[in-house]
Amino acid sequence: MSTITHTESRRRILPSWMTGFGAQVIAGLIIGLILGLVARSMDAGLPDGEHGWLAGILTWGGNTYVQLLKLMIPPLIFAAVVTSVANLRKVANAAKLAVSTLVWFAITAFFSVLAGILVGLVMQPGVGAAVDASAAAEPSTQGSWLGFINSVVPSNILGLGASANDSGVSLSFNVLQLLVISLAIGIAAVKAGKAAEPFLAFTESLLKVVQVILWWIIRLAPIGTAALIGKAVATYGWEALGSLGKFVLAIYVGLAIVMGIIYPVTLMINRLPVLGFFRRVWPVTSLGFVTRSSMGVMPVNQRVVEQSMGVPREYASFAIPLGATSKMDGCAAIYPAIAAIFVAQFYGIQLGVTEYVLIILVSVLGSAATAGTTGATVMLTLTLSTLGLPLAGVGLLLATEPIIDMGRTAVNVTGQALVAAVVAKRAGILDEDQWDAGEHGALEETAPEEARV
Repeated sequence: MSTITHTESRRRILPSWMTGFGAQVIAGLIIGLILGLVARSMDAGLPDGEHGWLAGILTWGGNTYVQLLKLMIPPLIFAAVVTSVANLRKVANAAKLAVSTLVWFAITAFFSVLAGILVGLVMQPGVGAAVDASAAAEPSTQGSWLGFINSVVPSNILGLGASANDSGVSLSFNVLQLLVISLAIGIAAVKAGKAAEPFLAFTESLLKVVQVILWWIIRLAPIGTAALIGKAVATYGWEALGSLGKFVLAIYVGLAIVMGIIYPVTLMINRLPVLGFFRRVWPVTSLGFVTRSSMGVMPVNQRVVEQSMGVPREYASFAIPLGATSKMDGCAAIYPAIAAIFVAQFYGIQLGVTEYVLIILVSVLGSAATAGTTGATVMLTLTLSTLGLPLAGVGLLLATEPIIDMGRTAVNVTGQALVAAVVAKRAGILDEDQWDAGEHGALEETAPEEARV
């Protein structure tokens, strides 16, 4: 009781925007930037590839936080989807919601890729690029139109994959497969009727437990943000840009158009307040920027759209995991469009109307084709192979990957939240009271009762 009183007293003294979760994340960004600059200065005298103790701490802290977020993905998807399927009977036109989600994925991707093509044609990032042609190399992983089918069909009941590397065996969950498995189990439980009620009660209890743990992890976001941005500043630096600075600038101009024009217009058309949306989505956008992982941010994204935007859990548990695998305006629209134009300009290959139409088609539809191996590089290979451009051109751009991936992921996760809010609004299922309660993105106000102390 005293804690609550203290919190309320503090908020009466300071405005909510100074005490809210978003402000804490911003503070984490500033502190991380300072620590990163300090760590970089400490590493100045060390041999290439070696880092001092501060950079090591920042790297460990950032990696640990991302690992904690990813840890909650499997139980969250399973419990939320199974529970939501059982409750979908309360939500009218569930199939229509799914179709609307895919349609708005395509609409925003369409205008995003148009922005990417426009930026590429105006800025011409590949003209006069002094990048060493010897850096050209084909990537080890390429996009395939069969990738989507392979991803949908579960390889095992957990959607679990394994890969061997120098450090041992690495395990990973295929989110799309896990989503399919959870949907199937949820539907089967509903069909089983009364006999499945104990199982559904268990999954509902599991979901509440997962939400409490997730809340604890979310509260660490300012610390994780500081570590991740500090790691980025200490590790990447600006040397990687070199002669590709114009390309990096073009990418960020394209991303800025998506965030500053396309998304606001989409919100206004659907009668959602622009500033209100961006205030609520700020924790998701900032975490996407520093983590460079749509998967890692997915649990936070789902919680934000439910608690701060009023999107029903029954719909959010479907839309956000699906978006995390196949809704990538940064990686699948802006980046491949500008990168393909760069490669064509670098090799002196003229692109005609047909090629630009193909870029649009691949960007709108290709996210599904790369869902099993989600990544901007994989998406770029799909685009280049469809256009008949040299795949070796991918190697020219790898040096800039860490820097531009931060902006791409921020746009990806923001777009995923946007589509969920838009579809819920258009379907008339958006909780207006919940939306109003999350005016300043104050996740503190929506913590699970069990997590409050």
